[in-house]
Amino acid sequence: MDWKSSIAGFKAYLQLERSLSANSVDAYLNDVNKLISYLEISSLNLSPEKIELSHLQGLMQWITELGMNPTSQSRIISGIKAFYRYLLLEDEIISDPTELLEAPRTGRKLPEFLTTDEINDLIGAIDLSTPEGERNRAMLETLYSCGLRVSELIGIHISNIYENDGFIKIIGKGDKERLVPIAQSALKYINIYHREIRSHLDIKKGHEDCLFLNRRGAQLSRVMIFTIIKNLAAAAGIKKNISPHTFRHSFATHLIEGGADLRAVQEMLGHESITTTEIYTHLDRDYLREAIIQFHPRS
Repeated sequence: MDWKSSIAGFKAYLQLERSLSANSVDAYLNDVNKLISYLEISSLNLSPEKIELSHLQGLMQWITELGMNPTSQSRIISGIKAFYRYLLLEDEIISDPTELLEAPRTGRKLPEFLTTDEINDLIGAIDLSTPEGERNRAMLETLYSCGLRVSELIGIHISNIYENDGFIKIIGKGDKERLVPIAQSALKYINIYHREIRSHLDIKKGHEDCLFLNRRGAQLSRVMIFTIIKNLAAAAGIKKNISPHTFRHSFATHLIEGGADLRAVQEMLGHESITTTEIYTHLDRDYLREAIIQFHPRS
């Protein structure tokens, strides 16, 4: 077994069996290439099945000396672990050398989130006297109602809105589809935009099914959504450093604080692992205190 054929098989596995995006596949392959670079620098002529824990620990020491932060180190370990899990799955190796490899502690950075009042203030700052204002209200209501990524928002197709059922079909990471409930209020604003604004646009070829369009009749860009939200935050006097993802985080936080099941939130967010969803479960201290007072038998 050599590195070239092993990496080729790993790439095919990531693309076909795990349905990962091109960027994610490249990230995994770059992690494995870090190990190969370390072996070359250390003059270690070892094939994948000859790698032992001591070699991996040497790799971690090397990337630490290069000045990589703990988050980057953890990313590399994660990629290499995935590579060896693949080799184990394919019976290319009989034991996994990464099994006892520990990642550095990174800590979890909690993204900024908005209160319901701040969301109302931000949406209230939209100038509805302009066509773009009606569109922006529909977009932000949808973003908050469904907890979407910005790429998912701009990728919504009219044909994927099931109004009678109260769902929209979303194409998420790795082209994975999921059905997400959408509030009637968001559907109302989508319909207003669709009927009164979008219907008057000269829509470019290939964009006929895209829901949210710019004034030239083409699909909006990610940068445009960021700019819209930054400008609205300034107009509303919100000092927090927010982005489209802030709405996603607020969506999950408000659901969980309201008693939603973590597994249900995972499904709505489209997370592959529930551990990814757990970062959205931070609860403010007042909420925790109230929960303890309400439910603890000694309170």
